[in-house]
Amino acid sequence: MAAPVAASGERIGELLIREGLVTREALDKALQEQKNTGMRVGYNLVKLGFIDEVDLTRMLARQYRMPAVDLSNFEVDARIAKLIPAELAQRHLVLPLKREGRTLTVAMADPSDLGVVDDLKFITRYDIFPVIAGEYTLRNAIERHYGESPDDALQNLLDDIGDDGDVEVVEDREEEINATALAAAIDDAPVVKLINGLLTDAVKRGASDIHFECFETEMRVRYRVDGALQEVMRPPMKLKAALISRFKIMASLNIAERRVPQDGRIKLKIGKKVIDYRVSTLPTLFGEKIVLRILDKGNLTLDLEKFGIEPRAEQDPLEAVSNPHGIVLVTGPTGSGKTTTLYSALSKVNNIDVNIMTAEDPVEYNLYGINQVLVRTDIGLTFAAALKAFLRQDPNIIMIGEIRDLETGGIAIKAALTGHLVMSTLHTNSAPETVTRLLDMGLEPFNVASALNLVLAQRLVRRICGKCREQFWFGDDEYRAAKLTPETTFGDLHFTEEAIANMKRGAVAEAKPIVENFDLNTKVSEMPLWRGRGCDACGGSGLKGRQGLYEVMAMTPRLRKLVLQNVGAPEIRDAAILDGMLSLRMDGLLKVMKGITTLEQVIRETAA
Repeated sequence: MAAPVAASGERIGELLIREGLVTREALDKALQEQKNTGMRVGYNLVKLGFIDEVDLTRMLARQYRMPAVDLSNFEVDARIAKLIPAELAQRHLVLPLKREGRTLTVAMADPSDLGVVDDLKFITRYDIFPVIAGEYTLRNAIERHYGESPDDALQNLLDDIGDDGDVEVVEDREEEINATALAAAIDDAPVVKLINGLLTDAVKRGASDIHFECFETEMRVRYRVDGALQEVMRPPMKLKAALISRFKIMASLNIAERRVPQDGRIKLKIGKKVIDYRVSTLPTLFGEKIVLRILDKGNLTLDLEKFGIEPRAEQDPLEAVSNPHGIVLVTGPTGSGKTTTLYSALSKVNNIDVNIMTAEDPVEYNLYGINQVLVRTDIGLTFAAALKAFLRQDPNIIMIGEIRDLETGGIAIKAALTGHLVMSTLHTNSAPETVTRLLDMGLEPFNVASALNLVLAQRLVRRICGKCREQFWFGDDEYRAAKLTPETTFGDLHFTEEAIANMKRGAVAEAKPIVENFDLNTKVSEMPLWRGRGCDACGGSGLKGRQGLYEVMAMTPRLRKLVLQNVGAPEIRDAAILDGMLSLRMDGLLKVMKGITTLEQVIRETAA
């Protein structure tokens, strides 16, 4: 039997830096991710894209002086996999690979754990030959061999519950439910099992929201994954009242109230991760619709660069939040990541010598070192009331979840003009329109011009699957949709040489040779388009993951003068572009050229 050899004294992170495989900055980000999620440094480096797992595995093999295996090219016999129980394989990250005589070769993520080798020897009755495997690939392999597919798992839940046949829907049935029967149904094992299964399955699939919807003769459950809704199951109608009430109990809502919307929160521990679910109920014609927003801190990225923001556009917000006073606003639709962007900015200035206070509705993520206040309008703790209280708490930086009215906006302006940095969100379609929105609230132009430092508008588009990306060229349909002509040049679209240079550096490998010689005189007709053919990795959609589009408008002297003149959003937009701003559409076109997203996605989310 071969046993793991003690590792060298040098930590893997330092070894990777010494070999030039990662930078110190990358290692620091992986270590920060380790604090947030509890995952190993190597796993985080691969997940964040700082190192190829093959290189990491090779260095781990050198460190532990043991063989390595690439599981991406390895097929495991199902009979061999059964030698180790699923629970043990998932808990210790081990996977049996092959059996030769009395020796069982086992892939491990942590070969330094000698106790696991002894346990495996005892359970399997084989001598154990450990080999090291990349943790990222190993987790996927274990899930593939031991875990049932998500769809199968949900179907099994439904099969366990069963259905007693057709249910006739009766008008006003909600009012006729027997309270005693409902109480028993809520705690019924199938109901609890189904809801727990849905909550954990949604996290595994990377969903951002769960939609539970009631119709006349059926119910359905949908997940929002990468911004798109997909149906996952249709629970039996007989469970409607029990399921709705169970959600309400978990979220500490009033189960007897079915006439008005309610908001609550569920906190669950799934494995080592603590997941928050923001719960919203809405009365509809055939029952209450329930939407759960999934807040997974383990997936929270606080690095603007990782969002896909352009270097120039990233520099301006960082400079704005470094100012001792003024207002920084982030705009965009619901679910576009506004709060995450603000959190990222706050993390840059969250130091021991700074007092940071936030008022949020709800508090989506808890951040160490920041005083976060939950707004409760039912008891009078509004954004405006919280902001007034903050000014008596000696703050340096204030974050307001949203500027909704004149009172909140007025206090924010006064705070910014009296030596505080104020950060907030606003619901507008673009950065220039934000100025118009503030003036429409009733704020004075001279106050807005003096206090406003920067406005960042953002959208989320779906990324092209990296496994099945392919190239095609503009056709008549694409020209019409994008409101372009074949003779239009990048210069005509007001791109800068800096933007074109950054686009070349950030292009995917397939796009780099094509865009290498692009300049401001390049015609749109020479620009490649990209799409995904569809494969197993993306579920046949050709799209996987999401990408941010950003429009960053820093307040220059020219823009402040226009605000004082109370001009419209189009004039402000034109002036901002002359000052170097990339509009949402321009940023989207750059990412199309890079091979990151499709033209269809950009047109859907941005205006020309």
